[in-house]
Amino acid sequence: MAALQFSLEKTSTNSSARAGIITTDHGMIETPIFMPVGTVGSVKAVTQQQLKSDIQAQIILGNTYHLYLRPGTEVLEAAGGLHRFMGWDRPILTDSGGYQVFSLAENRKIKEEGVVFQSHIDGSKHLFSPESVMDIQRSIGADIIMAFDECPPYPSDYQYAKKSMQLTHRWLDRCFARLAETPDKYGYTQNLFPIVQGSTFKDLRKESCDFIASKNAAGNAIGGLSVGEPPEMMYEFTALCTQNLPSNKPRYLMGVGTPWDLLECIDLGIDMFDCVMPTRNGRNGMLFTSQGVINIRNKKWATDLSCIDPGMPSEMSQYYSKAYMRHLFVAGEILGLQLASIQNLSFYLWLVKEARNNILSGDFVNWKRQMIEIVKRRL
Repeated sequence: MAALQFSLEKTSTNSSARAGIITTDHGMIETPIFMPVGTVGSVKAVTQQQLKSDIQAQIILGNTYHLYLRPGTEVLEAAGGLHRFMGWDRPILTDSGGYQVFSLAENRKIKEEGVVFQSHIDGSKHLFSPESVMDIQRSIGADIIMAFDECPPYPSDYQYAKKSMQLTHRWLDRCFARLAETPDKYGYTQNLFPIVQGSTFKDLRKESCDFIASKNAAGNAIGGLSVGEPPEMMYEFTALCTQNLPSNKPRYLMGVGTPWDLLECIDLGIDMFDCVMPTRNGRNGMLFTSQGVINIRNKKWATDLSCIDPGMPSEMSQYYSKAYMRHLFVAGEILGLQLASIQNLSFYLWLVKEARNNILSGDFVNWKRQMIEIVKRRL
């Protein structure tokens, strides 16, 4: 068992983009990296074998709130943790449930002790405290676990944002204290990442960065962005945070985003990303490709027998035609949802790998400028 390690390989000469390697007990992660979202221990419509072979995922994400409700910690502990339960032997990160404090606003009550949730499954009530969330994440057994935080909505007034940030900081101290008094489970190390909050107020973000940095954690996360604010504002506050967080620790921007968001934020010094967009949009017929964005339901693809994405190394991207993909969606075939999810996740992982290669070769800024124009293009 060893604590998470991060080695910085190269930083872009004319931007803050950087390439590194995160080492965990379940293997190495080359950064910048995108993490497919497997909320309940499953990346929707995709098998674990496909995550490895077609998509080449290096790490995936699970969610504490959802896994706590189903299948529950007793089942996960009996299985020997989430890795064994779902048959995934690479790194896992778990979100603490803090985002559900934001997204399930109608079914929760926040107080100093923690948050009382009403289950979206059966209406039962549950208290999530910093201590219980650490215990649940111990039982899940992820390599990287997130601190319990409150994510304020956008827009928030200054006083609410400040009060929320201070609560998040107090909860963080309790998270660290709980971890210090409980052992790792399953024979490998769990690494806590604090989360920067502060809404869209520069002084609060700076204060939160300073507080989080003082904890000397294995890595640090930026939360409370991509919650409705304009993209330019998200980039502005991402840059503020990367400038004030330690450069020798991985930086994780939570819940972001579009392919162009990833490229802009890699440019600002972000190392890790997650988002449901590639799978959710894929299931609705939107394909992200190395040539641009495709709405596969459009009639224009009905007789297009060219492959889905000739620019991708993925075998699946070159095996199936656009016409066939459209047919699957129009016919309501489940295979269409699966192939679209694989295409989009493969593209996201290909994109961050290309970003990494161009950082290492010293050509990231020029490549990014050209690539953003391409990935934004509607085909």
